[in-house]
Amino acid sequence: MSWKKAITIGLWFGIFQAGMPVIGYILGKTFEEVVTNIDHWIAVVLLSFIGLNMIKEVFENEKENYNDNTDFKSMLILAIATSIDALAVRIAYVCAYGSNNAVLTFTLIGIITFILSIFGVKIGNKFGDKYGSKAEFIGGLILILLGIKILLEHLGII
Repeated sequence: MSWKKAITIGLWFGIFQAGMPVIGYILGKTFEEVVTNIDHWIAVVLLSFIGLNMIKEVFENEKENYNDNTDFKSMLILAIATSIDALAVRIAYVCAYGSNNAVLTFTLIGIITFILSIFGVKIGNKFGDKYGSKAEFIGGLILILLGIKILLEHLGII
């Protein structure tokens, strides 16, 4: 995984992690009930789909094919799947802090996500090279568990 691709992934995730609360903030009360009622379902479905595909690839007997695809469609799906719950952040943030520091807060979220995503991709790339299928299986499992966590948090179970 090149630094260029790691930075591309970081940008996608950083922009979406900062942008989703902004979108939620702009949409405001009009769609608040609808979005908060389905965001967790969207996240669990998308993350589970991606995770299950990763796990399925582990068990396929084809030649190892690393997916470092950073095309628009792949990145859009991943960025939305990992940030859809951030739409709800807008509601909690405004209730707790008002709108005084919203721009600063959402900008910092984006910058921190960008930086951590780059390091995560680079570390994951080395880990994946060393451990191959096991890493892909664990990565898929983590995505599924992340989706379940989002769902359980929304349902108030955890």
